[in-house]
Amino acid sequence: MSQQESQLKMMVVDDSPEQLQAVERALASENVRIFPSRDGESALEQFQEVRPRIVLSDVTLPGMSGLELLQRVLAHDPGTDFILMTGNYSTESAIDAIRKGASDYLPKPVDVERLRRSVHILVQEAALRRKTFQLDHDLADVYQFEGIIGRSPLMLEVFAKIRRIAPHFRSVLITGETGTGKELVAQTLHKLSPVATAPFVICNCAALVDTLLESQLFGYVRGAFTGATQDKQGIFEHAEGGTVFLDEIGELPLAAQAKLLRVLQNQEVQRVGSPITRRVNVRVIAATHRDLRKMVAQRSFREDLFYRLSVVEISVPRLSHRKEDLPLLQRHFLEKYRSQYGKPISGITRRAQSYLSAHNWPGNVRELENVINGSCLMCAGDVIDVYDLPEILRAPSTTVDRGDEDMVSLEAVQQRHLLRVLSRVEGNKARAAEILGVGRNTIYQMLSRIRTAASEESSDRQTNLSA
Repeated sequence: MSQQESQLKMMVVDDSPEQLQAVERALASENVRIFPSRDGESALEQFQEVRPRIVLSDVTLPGMSGLELLQRVLAHDPGTDFILMTGNYSTESAIDAIRKGASDYLPKPVDVERLRRSVHILVQEAALRRKTFQLDHDLADVYQFEGIIGRSPLMLEVFAKIRRIAPHFRSVLITGETGTGKELVAQTLHKLSPVATAPFVICNCAALVDTLLESQLFGYVRGAFTGATQDKQGIFEHAEGGTVFLDEIGELPLAAQAKLLRVLQNQEVQRVGSPITRRVNVRVIAATHRDLRKMVAQRSFREDLFYRLSVVEISVPRLSHRKEDLPLLQRHFLEKYRSQYGKPISGITRRAQSYLSAHNWPGNVRELENVINGSCLMCAGDVIDVYDLPEILRAPSTTVDRGDEDMVSLEAVQQRHLLRVLSRVEGNKARAAEILGVGRNTIYQMLSRIRTAASEESSDRQTNLSA
């Protein structure tokens, strides 16, 4: 990579040629490539073409003001760091600029050391983001377990179970919501078992018609029913010496459940229309998104079959319970689909990542893959932004985690969400700001308001106690 390619792009907007030159001289030692502009309109055009990561702009510009440019730039790319300069500095105007998304607000004439320090911090943060992005790319490879990606404690526990079970199992039950990756777990169990080179046969129980289900599973003999013109093996005979994966086992009718129990108990199958039983040597992995214990209590699933299947049970967690894996999964699917579509997409903006992090993912990993797939397809630039995401992720959620949140102020909801995010990132405010798509100053302001409210509430409580 050339020096120019490694430099961070920075746009400087000022109608004074002398000021533009002074800024270029002041930042000569920083690893930035400067693109000068004289007014807001041309700066906005240049921004869309160059896509700088830092913008330094005077507030007073011909035509469009610096504050308006700030709002339009952040609407286009919320990940941009925007520094404002003004000759009419005041604390109130600085706070207003920060609230609108500015990274810093500098009085003119600009203090050269302060400008260098401010830009240097942003350059370091950008370098850290690049390293983190590359790290996520590397970790996506490191934290792959036979094609399953995860580094969360819940997934590491699943991996450990698979390693222990794979060499020995005869039957395993995999539970988890739709889209969590139960089939991947089943494939991995087979791949790590002693019969890895033998057949791995998949049967989706929910997709089989009831009248044909038994013949599909156990086979049939000629003349067993209309159209049975010859003997045919069922899935269990076809998988001889290998593994049968029964997906959505909870959809299996009770009659078929009884025959399946015979396979597990005696390793025997009986073809439809035949009085003869045949020996089979197969391992059985069953999976379901249903609560089989509840079905047993309702007598819609055989208790003896349940206990036969669940000698060992692996529960695959939902994506919302392992959001630590989101960056790895996003990167994995991004690599997959940018390659598939031949697009030079390098990443996802911070604001888009905040939308992905805030989503509850009811469809789990499958839903995430579909979202990244569609976003790569929609993306016209080199970074996936908010407007490349599906509308359902950008629309206000119709559900909330707590029943009382629809009757509180927007600020209270924001404060609760901030505290949840800070808890998940162990108090790392820079990381929380990145996830939420806001500046760190916004985080500090919100925390200050939370502390003030808590202090006032405590004071009121003490007053009431005294009274």
